[in-house]
Amino acid sequence: MLRDRDSGALVRALRGALPYLRLFQGRTFVVKVGGEAVVPGAELDAWVAQLAILSRLGIGTVLVHGGGPQISDLQRRLGIEPTIVAGRRVTDRASLDAAVMALLGTVRAALLRAFRAAGARAVGLSGLDAGLVTASRRPPRVVEGREVDYGEVGEIESVDVAILRTLLAEGVVPVVAPISATATGQPLNINADTVAAHLAAALGAEKLILVTDAPGILGDPEDPHSLVSVTDPAGLDRLEEAGAIRGGMLPKAAAIRHAIAHGVASAHVVPRKVDDSILTEVFTTEGIGTMVIPHAHRFAGAVPAPAEERA
Repeated sequence: MLRDRDSGALVRALRGALPYLRLFQGRTFVVKVGGEAVVPGAELDAWVAQLAILSRLGIGTVLVHGGGPQISDLQRRLGIEPTIVAGRRVTDRASLDAAVMALLGTVRAALLRAFRAAGARAVGLSGLDAGLVTASRRPPRVVEGREVDYGEVGEIESVDVAILRTLLAEGVVPVVAPISATATGQPLNINADTVAAHLAAALGAEKLILVTDAPGILGDPEDPHSLVSVTDPAGLDRLEEAGAIRGGMLPKAAAIRHAIAHGVASAHVVPRKVDDSILTEVFTTEGIGTMVIPHAHRFAGAVPAPAEERA
C-alpha cells in the first residue's frame, strides 16, 4: 500500500495534470526519437511506456524514429565509412540500402516489441507506405563553405496523412521510419526530424516533441546548465547566429521552425535519459526541457492555449 505521504503526492500530481488532460484529450502529438534511444532494454521500455500512457489517455500519438547509430554500425560492417555534414547523413546507394535495412528491420522490430510489452497497439510504417511522404532528391548545396552532394537524400514535396488518421482513430500508435520515395517510387532517406515536423503540420498536431540526448536547447552547448526553457522561432534564430545551435541540433531547429510556422501549437526538446521526461514536459507547468512557441513573450507559465485559439 502507498504511504500517506506517497498517496498525497500522487493525488496532487493527478490534480495538477487534470487541466492538461482536459486540454489534450482528442488532440495529436508527434514524437520523434533518434536511434540512440532504440536500444533494447529497460530505458527503451520506459520511454515507450510513456507514449503508451499518452495513447491510453486519448491523445493521438505518432512516433517518428531515426536510426543513426544502427545505420552507421551496418555501414561499417559493409565496409562503408559514414559521412555526416551539418547533422545530416550523406547517403550513396549502398548507404541507402543500409538505411533501409536498419530502419525497417532492426529499429522497427525493437520499437514494436516495446510497444507490445507496454500493452499498446502499434503499427510500423515508412514514408513509402500509402503515399505517406513524397520527396525529390536533394540537389547539391553549399554547406559549411563547401559544396555537398547528399546523395540519395530527399526533400519533402508532399505528405498524405490519411493512413495516420485511420490508425489514430482506432487508438493505434503509428511508428514511422523516415525512408520515403519519389513519385515514381525511388527510395530516399530523409532526416527524421524533418519528417516529424511535416507530419505534425499536416495532422494539425498540438505538439511536436523531439527526444534528444541533450537536456534541451542550451544557450551554451558546453554548459548543460544553460537550458533555454522557453523560446520562439526568433529566439532560435538568435541562438543559431551565436553558434549555440549546431551539429545535430540544426535540423531539429529547422524542423521546429517548420512546425510552428505551419500551425503546430508548440514544439518541445526533451532529454531521453531523465525518467518520465515526456510526461513531465507535457503534464506540468514547469516542464523539463525546452518549449518553443510562436511568441515567447506571451508565455506566463500557464497551460498553453490550444492551436485553434492561438493568435
